[in-house]
Amino acid sequence: MIGVFDSGVGGLTILSSIRKRLPDYDYLYLGDNARAPYGSRSFEVIYEYTWQAVDYLFRQGCELIILACNTASAKALRTIQQVNLLEQWHKDGNNNKRVLGIIRPTAEVIGQYTKTGHVAICATEGTVASQSYTIEIKKQFPLLTITQQACPMWVPLVENNEHNGKGADYFVKQYIDSLLSKDKDIDTLLLACTHYPLLYNKIRSYLPKEIKIIEQGDIIARSLADYLSRHNELERQLSRGGQCRYLSTEQSQKVAQLARLFLQEPVEVEHIEIQMR
Repeated sequence: MIGVFDSGVGGLTILSSIRKRLPDYDYLYLGDNARAPYGSRSFEVIYEYTWQAVDYLFRQGCELIILACNTASAKALRTIQQVNLLEQWHKDGNNNKRVLGIIRPTAEVIGQYTKTGHVAICATEGTVASQSYTIEIKKQFPLLTITQQACPMWVPLVENNEHNGKGADYFVKQYIDSLLSKDKDIDTLLLACTHYPLLYNKIRSYLPKEIKIIEQGDIIARSLADYLSRHNELERQLSRGGQCRYLSTEQSQKVAQLARLFLQEPVEVEHIEIQMR
């Protein structure tokens, strides 16, 4: 089974794209809505929360977990891969469990979208502060000019279902104006937070038409398909039933309403409490 984790419901944009490309596998989605958003939290807190969720998904039978959260990928992924997973492998005797993020796959292709060589990144405060995108993109495309913009109000707008309201216009325009004032040659904007696609229309309305907006869903789905094709032993462990369950640390009815906005269909959400072993 493939686990998909996000601090809230934003990761559903990633899950939806993955399921469209890889429909045969079984999926388990976990949103830590009760403790969202992660964007302004410290490294230590984000790491602890993320590992708790990853450990929970492992215990539910997931062999592969996608951190469909840019903040968690930026601040927790490396430690989980280099410390926690090694401890887990020694403890369980199973070295086929994997945790993957969404920053590196995006960084590997973002340079293909720009003609001017000037790329903008809108993300949470935590992702921007980590410099993860700048570091990873520069490894692949060292000549690109990268401009980042923290957008701390965008996730709360989405999580509180206010992203279509008039109040959202103020915060979208504020951050886009700030971004454009930093670099006039930007021709590509990466939405480096999985919540942001729900603000796509408003973001588009405040951007010059020549600037492309890049979402991550299809990028991550293609990357995962390629990863599985290269890791046959892990791929064979994944169950195939085309099923998907949705879990949340928040009250299930509230999250189900939000999830419907992302998936455009009703889903059942199960409330769970995360406890470490």
